[in-house]
Amino acid sequence: MVMRPAPGGERSLEERLADAAAAPGKGRYVLRLYVTGQTPRSLRAIQNIRRICEEHLSGRYDLEVIDIYQRPSLAKGEKIIAAPTLVKSLPAPIRRFVGDLSDSEKILFGLDLIPKDPG
Repeated sequence: MVMRPAPGGERSLEERLADAAAAPGKGRYVLRLYVTGQTPRSLRAIQNIRRICEEHLSGRYDLEVIDIYQRPSLAKGEKIIAAPTLVKSLPAPIRRFVGDLSDSEKILFGLDLIPKDPG
């Protein structure tokens, strides 16, 4: 299920990646969260990434939630071996986060939204 459709309706991931790459100054994030149904861990991951996105990326992200039970070919194509898994496609580099995404600081650092602690 798509949580935040791209402007102009549903578009393919490739189209959204191309648009985001063409507008680097806007800092648009393209994220896919792979979950396994409506399990407590999946629901926590959805809730956590929604909160992080709204607090730190408001208006600058596309988040697609994919149930690997319903769309296993997408998970296979991304080589997803554990769920929940968040894949950040843009901005580069591609990054993956496994788990319920409850460690906000780790996620923010991995998304390059907070600088690395110099100490």
